[in-house]
Amino acid sequence: MPIVVNLDVMLAKRKMRSRDLAHLVGITEQNISLLKSGKVKGVRFDTLERICEILNCQPGDILEFVAEDRTPISQADNSPRT
Repeated sequence: MPIVVNLDVMLAKRKMRSRDLAHLVGITEQNISLLKSGKVKGVRFDTLERICEILNCQPGDILEFVAEDRTPISQADNSPRT
């Protein structure tokens, strides 16, 4: 998965429980748990904004892009097909 969610790391740094964050953000604990485990396909910007406000962090502190091992397009076989 190219996007890694580091919310659990940020919660530990801030010494905050998932339950407390969920309450302050206004979402369920289960949604926080799903987000922490990376089992979500997306997150609303307003939710991300609220999480960042509460944890006093940047989105990049929570979300990290990890490139998969793929051949770059520029190095792919560009020979004509016959």
